[in-house]
Amino acid sequence: MERRPERAGRAWLARAALLGLVLLAAACAENYPQSTLHPRSDITRLIDSVFRTTFWWALVVFVLVEGALVYALWRFRARPNDPEPAQTHGNTTLEIVWTAIPAVILVLIAVPTVRTIFKTSLPIANPDVEVDVIGHQWWWEFRYPKLGVVTANELVVPVGKKIGLRMWSADVVHSFWSPQLASKRDVFPVFSQTKNKKVNPLWFTADSVGDYTGQCAELCGIEHGRMGLRVLVKQAADFDSWVAQQRVGSPLVNAGKLEAAADSAMKTDSIMTKGQTAFLGGGCISCHAMMGTPLAGALTLRGPNLSHVGSRTTIGANMYENTPTNLAAWLRDPQGMKKGSHMILPRPLTDDEITTLVAYLRAHK
Repeated sequence: MERRPERAGRAWLARAALLGLVLLAAACAENYPQSTLHPRSDITRLIDSVFRTTFWWALVVFVLVEGALVYALWRFRARPNDPEPAQTHGNTTLEIVWTAIPAVILVLIAVPTVRTIFKTSLPIANPDVEVDVIGHQWWWEFRYPKLGVVTANELVVPVGKKIGLRMWSADVVHSFWSPQLASKRDVFPVFSQTKNKKVNPLWFTADSVGDYTGQCAELCGIEHGRMGLRVLVKQAADFDSWVAQQRVGSPLVNAGKLEAAADSAMKTDSIMTKGQTAFLGGGCISCHAMMGTPLAGALTLRGPNLSHVGSRTTIGANMYENTPTNLAAWLRDPQGMKKGSHMILPRPLTDDEITTLVAYLRAHK
């Protein structure tokens, strides 16, 4: 009759084997948009190279150590009537060997790791596109100071060009991370515009056109897990067209003719006129900049700049697709759409105001 401990041991091994198969199957899945294993820029390829170097050395160590262990268990297993084995109290040569080999392996891993850390930590010289990245609870602001563009949650860049980021936070510590394009970098609060403010640099050159997702990687409050972002990599000509469109009404552009053109369009379009009235009367102006309004040039408001919100693919920091239905639901109950959001309506909006505001906001491409 089989003893109970043996049956329990076999059942445990069976469960462990099943768990291993499940984990192996999960590791083989491909639909992971935020995977670091598919680099699409120079900086992520550097990091991927360090990872793969470390992985192969770890695999060598694992095979040698586990192989020696299995061999020893089999070769020196106990047999019936075996005598007491000889007692060994040390082997100087063996101890030197198994100390020297790991030391050499650690050096071979440390050298490329340290070189990559220093290279990726320094700001890039003469970037083709400069972007200021400001983390907020819980959304991302992107300013292109030399191009006169301000947008939110969607970083748009040209393919094959050096992108230089300067990053800080408006409130608490955040962490900018787009796994396929940029390494993870902490974003620290800045409460004064002094020369000593903590601004972290980051750079990358995207090698593939596409739509890449990202995430805040530092616990920053109740909606940390929903502080998403997108990086839209475009061809150079498409990027230039996007910049020309986004400059209209931008607070980084000298008002002049651009603002005059936007105001003129407002006066001749009934949707825009009614929408602006709802925007001002509904309290939106207290937190959001919008071209054609008194706060069109503001940069320090609590909410995202909405001058071109209609051209963005998502709302709520990459939470919802930018559709009329989702936008109306957001205006009706922002806390229900994103619990903890700082968007608190001073009063409930009427259905007519919501309909008008949806048309108004989506018209701002």
